[in-house]
Amino acid sequence: MKLIPDHITEAEPQAHGQLILSFAFMFLFLLFPFVSWEVLIALFFGLLIALRYLEDRPHMLRGFEPMLKIRSPQYLVVSIFILLLVSFVLNFFSATYPLFVIGQTVSIATMGLGVATIVRCHMKSKYIHLTNNEYPSKKYQDDPHSLNLIPSSISMLVSGIIVASLAGAWIVYWQDSGISYNLVFFVAVIGSITAALFESIPSKIDENISIPLGAGMAMWLFVCFGYSIPAQQIILAFGFALLLGYLAYYAKIADISATLSATLIGVLIIAFSNIYWFVLLLTFFILGGAFTRYKYKMKEAMGIAEGKGGVRTYENVFSNSTAALILAIAYGIYPQYGELIIFAYLGTVATAAGDTLASEIGTTSNQKPRMITTLKPVKTGVDGGVTLLGELSCIGGSAVIAILAVAFGMVDNITAALAITIAGGFLGTNFDSLLGATLQSRGVLTNSGVNFVATFAGAVVSAGLYLLFF
Repeated sequence: MKLIPDHITEAEPQAHGQLILSFAFMFLFLLFPFVSWEVLIALFFGLLIALRYLEDRPHMLRGFEPMLKIRSPQYLVVSIFILLLVSFVLNFFSATYPLFVIGQTVSIATMGLGVATIVRCHMKSKYIHLTNNEYPSKKYQDDPHSLNLIPSSISMLVSGIIVASLAGAWIVYWQDSGISYNLVFFVAVIGSITAALFESIPSKIDENISIPLGAGMAMWLFVCFGYSIPAQQIILAFGFALLLGYLAYYAKIADISATLSATLIGVLIIAFSNIYWFVLLLTFFILGGAFTRYKYKMKEAMGIAEGKGGVRTYENVFSNSTAALILAIAYGIYPQYGELIIFAYLGTVATAAGDTLASEIGTTSNQKPRMITTLKPVKTGVDGGVTLLGELSCIGGSAVIAILAVAFGMVDNITAALAITIAGGFLGTNFDSLLGATLQSRGVLTNSGVNFVATFAGAVVSAGLYLLFF
């Protein structure tokens, strides 16, 4: 039984089995509202035993033999089985793991991933065809990235949102649990973006482990918050964040994983705060992308330029944006502390922007860098080295964040905004340099780890100054 043509499966040998797996399991969520937890757990445990038995006897399923040649079916069943066990155990405590989330996870990991597999295979097949022909092979032979695979991620996003929303609504309707459809749609969007992100990141972990568990846990987290917004606002937030992420990808500022990471973070920040918060964070990425290209040839010759032509990955996005994301979520949940959280947010974004500008501009200085711990001259590009130009660039980047915050109406007092934001950005950036000179140079932290810690430090500094003076 061939679900896709041979010339497409040649592009990705496991695609045939993955698609059979998707179609074999995709309607399991229809059973969820009508059977007990015990029956569901027993069902998936039985499926696991059956798949283990059939693995050595593939001839028994004939047309489904391609599915048994890969371990993905077992991984998918194990992942859903784990989620069911977690949900069952939590029923004995005050916490809960809603059944509709598991149903959404099943739909994303089957139909969503199945659609992405078809699109990805078609794109790979097209690429192979173009590179094997005399014309227009010259356009593609020397550049394997000319034909990008972002359509598969977008198709997984869209199809995942649709099927997860339908699966969640089906279960909620028949369970009569009182859960709002806005919440169902909100977590479907979060789960689908998370799944597409995991699908885009190269990994040795099978997709049928990372996608169900990653998406399932992400959706559960936001169900626990009990926070949702109207569907139309979610659609607008998703469209806006995805569009800006795609533009960054098109401009070669970000790769696919960074595009999806930024989309996920953008949806959440807009949902829990407002669009200006996301634009402010996006300003950091725009500044970073622009100044990464500043005198790039010179930095490349010195061996200190960002890899991949300065294209950002998901690691860059999360290491610089996690603190901002947490603060935006806190703003939505604890509005009574709104002003304090806003200043902390400005501090973390200013640190990210200030550190990037200090690195990208400071390394082009004619002045010899000095180690922040000893003030002794060091080679350009050494972790912990600082220059006057870099410090001034940091202050300038932080000031831009403060001015935009006032322009967006996030802060009324421009003096307080400038003073607290610049202080947070400046001290956060220099704390980044201090960590680079100590923990990073010893291999305790990576560059992403240093950025992650420093952005929290910038938030703490700005929040502390707010509490001190206000």
